[in-house]
Amino acid sequence: MNEKIREMRFDPEKARCYFSKILAFTLGPVELKNLMDEGKVRLLDVRRREDYEISHIPSALSIPKDELENNTDKLSKDETTVVYCYNQQCHLGAEACLILADYGYPVMLLEGGFKTWSEDFRFTTT
Repeated sequence: MNEKIREMRFDPEKARCYFSKILAFTLGPVELKNLMDEGKVRLLDVRRREDYEISHIPSALSIPKDELENNTDKLSKDETTVVYCYNQQCHLGAEACLILADYGYPVMLLEGGFKTWSEDFRFTTT
């Protein structure tokens, strides 16, 4: 194992910093469902539009990641946008979050994406 990585693993301050960032900018399906019930988030599906048409999380807006930079006007900087893509291994969501952050939008990423929402937690889809 790399010596720097070994040192980092035994540094509680680095762990605190890392995990606080994860908690600040990601959320799971249960937390998202609660925020949706309270009307406190805007949900953005960045998967291909064809997949959105087959099924998506209720109230989600569809803007495929490749079209996002030209469609940020459909979002508001006054509310947090929660982005999701296909699954935990898909990086479309993280890439979209970076784009939105660069444009000054408050943003979070749904951990596990649509797969976790629909298959693991079996929450409602449209």
